[in-house]
Amino acid sequence: MSSAAPTIYPQAAIDKMIAAIQFNDQGLVAAIAQQRGTGEVLMMAWMDRDAVAETMRTGRVCYWSRSRQAPWRKGDTSGHIQELVDLRVDCDGDTLLVEVEQTGVACHTGRHNCFFRAIRNGELETIAAVEADMTAVGKE
Repeated sequence: MSSAAPTIYPQAAIDKMIAAIQFNDQGLVAAIAQQRGTGEVLMMAWMDRDAVAETMRTGRVCYWSRSRQAPWRKGDTSGHIQELVDLRVDCDGDTLLVEVEQTGVACHTGRHNCFFRAIRNGELETIAAVEADMTAVGKE
């Protein structure tokens, strides 16, 4: 993890960001996590209003777990946390880019990112190795 402190925003900035977001019918917005410095796309998850506010207020990235129907602060069970560097909203307001400093792996499979399958020689192949055993923490 970087020695730089995570980015934390004042309430007025949080309110402005939330007002700019076009949440879907379920009250969610797609959030793409990207590694600071390298630009590597780590994962895609969902955020609700509270997750956006929590992320901006604390500097620890928080998502909305659709399977658990509850907030999910990345790394609380695994230790593989994401610290907020920058939060951006796209031109339509319906997707967020969450620039992060990732500690450990981003994917619940134990891989560095969630995009580890691709077509190679006409077959769908796994192109990245498991880096961390996530069986003890379950699906984070």
